[in-house]
Amino acid sequence: MSIPADLKYTKEHEWVRLEDDIATLGISDHAQEALGDIVFVELPEIGRRIAPGEAFAVVESVKAVSDVYAPVGGEIIEVNELLESEPEKINTDPYGAGWIARVKTDGSSAELLDEAAYTLFLEE
Repeated sequence: MSIPADLKYTKEHEWVRLEDDIATLGISDHAQEALGDIVFVELPEIGRRIAPGEAFAVVESVKAVSDVYAPVGGEIIEVNELLESEPEKINTDPYGAGWIARVKTDGSSAELLDEAAYTLFLEE
């Protein structure tokens, strides 16, 4: 299982990559493994404002349907339209081609964990 050191994580297994005031959001390798084969992703609408901890997308797998919760607050400025035709990108590349949305952040965030804290959380 992969846990990149340059990302922050939530206890709900989302990740965030912060670059200035732009945040790229997705679900962790652990989350996609637990879900199994992903068959559908409901993407958020561009322009939607989200708050930390708010469900902003839905990922459907052969096992379950799961909400994806916002690690940061702000406005959705881009969604990964590739996931509409290739939702399995979340399984094969959760931290790259499998990203879900980009947000112009407002500076608010949920409790974010670094790589070490997230690894420890998964071991508990």
